[in-house]
Order: sequence, then C-alpha cells, then structure tokens
Amino acid sequence: MSVNSEYLRTCEDAARTGGAVLLDWADRFKVQEKGPSDLVTEADLASQRAIRASILAAFPDHQFLGEEDDPEGNDCGASEFRWIADPLDGTTNYVHRVPHFCVSLALERAGELVTAAVFDPISKECFTAVAGEGAWLNGQPIRTSSVGQLSDALAVVGFPPKTEPDAPDLQVFLAAINQVQAIRRTGSAALNMCYVAAGRFDVFWSFSTKVWDVAAGALIIREAGGVLTSPDGGDFVLNTGQFLAAAGDSLHDELRQLVHDARN
Repeated sequence: MSVNSEYLRTCEDAARTGGAVLLDWADRFKVQEKGPSDLVTEADLASQRAIRASILAAFPDHQFLGEEDDPEGNDCGASEFRWIADPLDGTTNYVHRVPHFCVSLALERAGELVTAAVFDPISKECFTAVAGEGAWLNGQPIRTSSVGQLSDALAVVGFPPKTEPDAPDLQVFLAAINQVQAIRRTGSAALNMCYVAAGRFDVFWSFSTKVWDVAAGALIIREAGGVLTSPDGGDFVLNTGQFLAAAGDSLHDELRQLVHDARN
C-alpha cells in the first residue's frame, strides 16, 4: 500500500467513524448555545473525539486541528502533517433533524493538502480525493459540470450565522440572483463544495467559512477539475476561508466579474 493510500484509508475511516457517532447521538443530545444562531451539541464533541482517536492511533505524531474546543486537546506538535476536522458541518440542520450534514476531514502536509474525505452519514455518500490522483464518490471518479456560463449555472451560497445587510456573501447573492439559473442554500459548506465537484452545483462563493469547513472540499473540487481561488482571483488561501469555486475557467471568470461588480 502506498503512503497516500494509507492516508486516504485513515481519512475515510475516521470520517465514517465520526459520522457513525453523529447518528448514534441523534435525538438524544442537549443543545447548547455557542453564540447567536450558532448551535453546538454534545454530538460535535463526541464525533471529534472519535475522529481524533482514529487518526492518532494510526499517526500519533501528527498534528490535529478540530473545530470544537475539546478539553482532550488539539495537538500542536512539530510534525509537518496536520489533520483538519469539522466533526459536524451543518450543525443547525442536524439539530433540526434536516438530513443534510456531514463530517469533513483533510490532511495537510507543510501547507499543501494531501488527502480529504467528506462523509454524509444519512445518504452514505463519501467524497474523497488525493492530491494529483483525482476525486471520487463512493469509489467512483467524479468531475465538475460542463456548464460554461452563469445563466445556465445552479449556484449555491452560504451565509454567516449572523448576516448583516452589508455582508459580502449577501451582496453577491443579490447580484447573482437574476444572473444564474437558480440559487440554493443548504447549510453545509463542505457538502456544497463536494456537490460542485460532483457536478450537482456549478458555482459556490463564500466570505465567511473557516478552515475546517473548506479544507477537504477545496482538495476535492480541485481534483475533480474545478477552479478554486480567492475572491480577487488570486491563489486560494486555506486559512482565510474566503473563495470562489466554479466548474471551469470560463464560468469562474464570469463569477469573479460578478463578485467584483457586486462589491464595488
């Protein structure tokens, strides 16, 4: 087994383990408030602990960054490898029993994404990718759509938990609503990115996501043939969580122009 295959196997196994924990906790958690409209549950923490344990059992010297502030700790060692986990992306959906949430997990080596897995425990869909080798859905190769212009595009958008009238996500949404075929809002950034990779959505933009929301999806989109950049068209910077994603170059060019006009 190659090193990348071992990383991918560990990544997928850990994501599926976290998903199983979420299903086990469904309907029996107590909801806590982490902030306005920003729900966190005991399920998040249980999922993260299980993911972390699964990864560190295989690679005990690797760093681990999880969304939740788990008292058992996020390792900050000197290893060049860092696992980035969102143990429950789509928390509000999960709390309200909307069947659209997932576990998102990626491995980064010296700043470069190596492998990724996003697992939807309801649909049993597992999106995976390895840098330079491609992207898959349940083991079958996936590619972005062939849509080349915004007027034919199904767009997806995410908003921050507290959306102000001048929020850039909202500004672009208002500019795009009459320029695209339709717009969806699903409540899971990681699944949005995977759906772009699989050709279900055509464009996605965000100015308010976090590194754990997008690390896995970023690699999956790229390996599926999509275009992912910063909002100004420059290189995507993982730690900012701000990006434009599109199925191809011409579609991305139109999206970038729309974003520029909307924000200026």
